Amino acid sequence: MTVLKAPEQHFRTCHLCEAMCGVVITHQDGEILSIKGDKDDSFSRGHICPKAVALKDLHEDPDRLRHPVKRVGDDFVKISWEEAYETIEHNLKKIRKTYGGESIAAYLGNPTVHTPALLLVPSFIHALGAKKTFSATSADQLPTMLANLQMFNHQLLFPVPDLDRTDFFLIVGGNPAASNGSLMSAGDPMGRIKAIRERGGRVVLIDPRQTETAEKVDEHLFIRPGTDFFFLAAMIQVLFAEKLVRLRDLSIPNDDLDVLQAALAEFTPEAVSALTGIAADQIRELTRAFAQAERAACYGRIGACVQEFGGLTTWLLHVVNVLTGNLDREGGMMFATPPMDMLKFGSKGEYGRRRSRVRQLPSFGGELPSSALAEEILTEGKGKIRALFTHAGNPVLSTANGRQLDTALASLDFMVSIDIYINETTRHAHIILPPTSALERSHMEVGLAALTVRNVAKWSPALFAAPAGSQHDWQILLALTQRLKDSSGAKRFVRDRVFQVIDRLGLDAGIDLILRTGPYGSHSPLLRPKSTLLQKIKTVLSPDKQGLSLNTLRLNPHGVDLGALKANILSARKQAINIIPDLYLKDIDRARIKLSETPTDQMQIIGRRHVRSNNSWMHNSHRLIKGKGRCTAMLHPDDAVRLQISEGQHVRVSSRVGSIELPAEITQQVMAGVVSVPHGWGHDRKGVRLDTARKVSGVSLNDITDDQFIDAITGMSVLNGMAVVVEAVS
Repeated sequence: MTVLKAPEQHFRTCHLCEAMCGVVITHQDGEILSIKGDKDDSFSRGHICPKAVALKDLHEDPDRLRHPVKRVGDDFVKISWEEAYETIEHNLKKIRKTYGGESIAAYLGNPTVHTPALLLVPSFIHALGAKKTFSATSADQLPTMLANLQMFNHQLLFPVPDLDRTDFFLIVGGNPAASNGSLMSAGDPMGRIKAIRERGGRVVLIDPRQTETAEKVDEHLFIRPGTDFFFLAAMIQVLFAEKLVRLRDLSIPNDDLDVLQAALAEFTPEAVSALTGIAADQIRELTRAFAQAERAACYGRIGACVQEFGGLTTWLLHVVNVLTGNLDREGGMMFATPPMDMLKFGSKGEYGRRRSRVRQLPSFGGELPSSALAEEILTEGKGKIRALFTHAGNPVLSTANGRQLDTALASLDFMVSIDIYINETTRHAHIILPPTSALERSHMEVGLAALTVRNVAKWSPALFAAPAGSQHDWQILLALTQRLKDSSGAKRFVRDRVFQVIDRLGLDAGIDLILRTGPYGSHSPLLRPKSTLLQKIKTVLSPDKQGLSLNTLRLNPHGVDLGALKANILSARKQAINIIPDLYLKDIDRARIKLSETPTDQMQIIGRRHVRSNNSWMHNSHRLIKGKGRCTAMLHPDDAVRLQISEGQHVRVSSRVGSIELPAEITQQVMAGVVSVPHGWGHDRKGVRLDTARKVSGVSLNDITDDQFIDAITGMSVLNGMAVVVEAVS
């Protein structure tokens, strides 16, 4: 008679979005019985969203790959890890020898940031010898990182709203009720926003759609897509004109303030009102209230980034906080002090050091914008991309002009993917390397720790043992790095102490090294260049007597609260604020042209996100896609009447690059003149092995977004605010 073990509890940080919520997973004999919020979690305090329960679906998904596969014709066949590595090594070295490093590229998807294997990515990219790197960054937060670099001299110095102490929270193009916080890890963001209102504060949202967040704030103002810069410029014009500039502890040269004031002088509330759709008196009232609040935070998210003036907009988001004295100050936009000091290990960033081959688009942080990926593959000549490596990415659905990229990927000489699925992108791969389930490895947030609204440290052990013959994502990257490094000429991995520790002792040892040498560790001076690696390992991994270490976190399964955000981080880093970077001042001329144009009645398209979705790979969870169909085209009733479209009727939405057809959803929750289509759908392509997702395939918004319509500064495709034609389908 088999005796079952008693149910056990496992405490973990959910890795599916940026919220970093703690969960309690009750399990018995290898089966997950329930997933609930961890009320004792030091950060999220029991909050949980619908995505977390899908951890079970993702772990048990029969479509998830569990061994390497090789494409043979239109099919994939199982192969050994050794055969996979040998095939990859042979083909990449051959292509590199024949065509050079310019012929090899890499694409890193959003989930890359949600795994501690991120620590090994830089060394792998160098060993790969890829001269062209792309990532989800250039379809998301690149403008914010560029503003960080231009103003604070480091791309990873992200200001985050001090939600627990602010009195006025202004949200521009963000939807934390659906995203659970983005570039703002907050555990329970809407709970914290509710607390602002309960203590007498004010929360205002600026968005072309009445989102889930709009229903839970004090005020929502509709704004025409792509005009957030003009709204913020008008706010700044009012700050200067009405002498509301209050720098408080910040020091900005008067000459710089004069240049800024002159540059934005013509963007008055009256001048921008018709363009933005926001009345001049509303802009003035909002500006005065924000400036006069004791503690205020102006926060912008993806709607502010992926638009025609995304670079200018994210710059002015920072500027508004500077001019009102709310940057790097309690209750304003502050900087986290994460347990892992990634500013020490990560590059501060660069802009325009390299250019894409075809359109000469600028690099950022060593990467080219994803809007250039397809043309760099399809355009013949020296430097043509012939081999592509993808890591946890699905750019066919997540980047502009997905059909063109689909065609481009099919033409590659060789393609490798680290991924758990055969999806719209990886179906083109010659080799797919699947890592273990996230529940079969330990976890700690590495990239997101710098975005927390309260300093915290959490580490989760593996829940289940990894199956025999499987490999973790970090082990795959490590193996590929070791096999490819000799022929790439890469030197960086030799100097990378973290890489060497992980190579010899495993990922958790590398995490321990970074924790102990971080701001809360007891061995922060240890990374002196002259000390030997063995001395470092011996000292760092000795039993800890004080300070933060991996052992500390093992003993605290609910996490360790490291305290509220601290003020004056920029001063402590001896970092001045450059409020008027030349890059942005020059681009204002482009905005002046837009300001002088007469607004048209042409429809504009925007994306949207759902609380039960994040990326395309979540659509294979039956818990996350069940219920009423979500892939609809939202239209305002006035537009529906004008276009003779009825509820549920199929409509065709067309752009320069193509068209999609989907049901209409008539609602006043979207601004007149705007059509909203969710991103991440379109799972009906041939060869996709996502059975659950295919049943509700939907259509891909990015089959009609235009890779040629870009923000001039960043080279990013415009995903919000593109002109489209909407018509009824007979």
